[in-house]
Amino acid sequence: MTSQETQPETARRAGREWFKSAVVYQIYPRSFADSDGDGVGDLRGILGRLDYLRNLGVDVVWLSPVYRSPQDDNGYDISDYRDIDPVFGDLGTLDELLAGLHSRGMKLVMDLVVNHTSDEHPWFVESRSSRDSPKRDWYWWRAPRDGVEPGAPGAEPNNWGSAFSGPAWEYDAASGEYYLHLFSKKQPDLNWENPEVRAAVYDMMNWWLDRGVDGFRMDVINFISKDQSLPDGPRSDGMLFGDGGPHYICGPRIHEFLQEMHQEVLAGRDKDLLTVGEMPGVTVEDAVLFTDPAREEVDMVFQFEHVALDQEGGNKWRPRKLLLTDLKKSLGRWQDALGEHGWNSLYWGNHDQARAVSRFGDDGQYRELSAKMLAAVLHLHRGTPYVYQGEELGMTNMTFGAISDYRDIEVLNHHREATTHLGHTDAEVLAALAPLNRDNARTPVQWDASRHGGFTTGAPWIAVNPNANTINAAAQVDDPDSVYSFYRRVIELRHTDPVVAYGDFTMLLPDDEHVYAFTRSLPDAELLVLGNFSGSVQKADVGDPAWAGAAQVLGNYPSDGGTDLRPWEVRVLRRDV
Repeated sequence: MTSQETQPETARRAGREWFKSAVVYQIYPRSFADSDGDGVGDLRGILGRLDYLRNLGVDVVWLSPVYRSPQDDNGYDISDYRDIDPVFGDLGTLDELLAGLHSRGMKLVMDLVVNHTSDEHPWFVESRSSRDSPKRDWYWWRAPRDGVEPGAPGAEPNNWGSAFSGPAWEYDAASGEYYLHLFSKKQPDLNWENPEVRAAVYDMMNWWLDRGVDGFRMDVINFISKDQSLPDGPRSDGMLFGDGGPHYICGPRIHEFLQEMHQEVLAGRDKDLLTVGEMPGVTVEDAVLFTDPAREEVDMVFQFEHVALDQEGGNKWRPRKLLLTDLKKSLGRWQDALGEHGWNSLYWGNHDQARAVSRFGDDGQYRELSAKMLAAVLHLHRGTPYVYQGEELGMTNMTFGAISDYRDIEVLNHHREATTHLGHTDAEVLAALAPLNRDNARTPVQWDASRHGGFTTGAPWIAVNPNANTINAAAQVDDPDSVYSFYRRVIELRHTDPVVAYGDFTMLLPDDEHVYAFTRSLPDAELLVLGNFSGSVQKADVGDPAWAGAAQVLGNYPSDGGTDLRPWEVRVLRRDV
């Protein structure tokens, strides 16, 4: 205990370790469950599935945005932070959901999207109304480049590209200036340098916590501090725009802003809350600072290093084969770095990533076995695991036949830019889009084998995967050998065995190209996790004969007493020390 730290503060921190044995389940509401037949999932649909979540054993539900929104980016463009979009329900239904979760022992974490708003948010409407608007400085407005016709290509204040294709600047003819948008042009970036912006955000966060929510998942939160000079970024060969990332990823005041947020919103509350910062481009060194409890910033971060390993130069439209040795090197480095003073978040997939079993496993012959193996390997790392809706069923990527089948703004904008400005054919672009596009994860949850997978009685906003006939919750919930039941056992192991939540992590066989092996250890117990990331039999000798007599506590095959790992097999052994 430091000299400045009080005894109650120390006790509060110790109590907040609840999330180390917790499991979070992400709901993408638009695709979870539709209660009214309009083809879009909603809050009442979620209410009808709460016992399904309780039966799975999860502790926290993270709800992707349900705020009022024009839905340009499926709710990540917010026009009112204190209201629910009618497509999802209303505040009364949100309160019902909160009560329903709490009565079942689960918490609710809301998505916090405060790097940007919708261009239809009253703040931005006022900001763009005049150069003299009191809220003009709530966003990033800049004059065109000198010597270039305003509104013409190249007149943008800098060369940054948007994450959703095109320039990161939109010209406003009425005022003769550009505004910054790192994502869609309908998602203008807030200027966190303005203390009034920060105060408004903190007030809104306090309003939600006072309403009873249990924390926040903070969307691209490490983008909120930008180099105020907004310089040009480096431009790679073949790219139309420069990379502004060096000037806004973990910018100069990011730690200051997050510490201020903690003081203004979270400090002094006696409730067990959860804060996780989504942080593209975050380094291990920065993450140690962000998640060190003594610094009071966030509990954990979402990092993206491991989900960029199957991409050329981090470009998701240039997929490449993932090497297991690279995956182990990356995840192992994060395990080691956050072993003392921080905490890891663990995930294979979410609403922005392709389906885990299609990406990291085998979604054909070995779909069930590989889905189970992936679950055990991920959840038994040190950190808090996240289950993305449908992952617990082994849901797979979707096959989209034409660009008209897609709904994601990122995909649609890239297709237009690639076929119009980069010289690629439609077939070339569709082939590049298929493996890693976000709509893979956004097809509706497959509840049963009925029409539209039981998701809706209407026409779904995006097509249901045809394999819902065989991959669905109704077929799995009561099947002890299903992927769903295996997830239940993995989650229960975290809840019941302290070595999973609190044990040290040691990577084994780092150079093995097929077997993922590691131990988790406490002074009195140790787990050995062996996962075969291949469709063939693999040797798995960790060089310690003492494991020969250890008890198997989890596996996706019947135990055969052998030492070789069968295709996509996972074995978890436990021994007392």
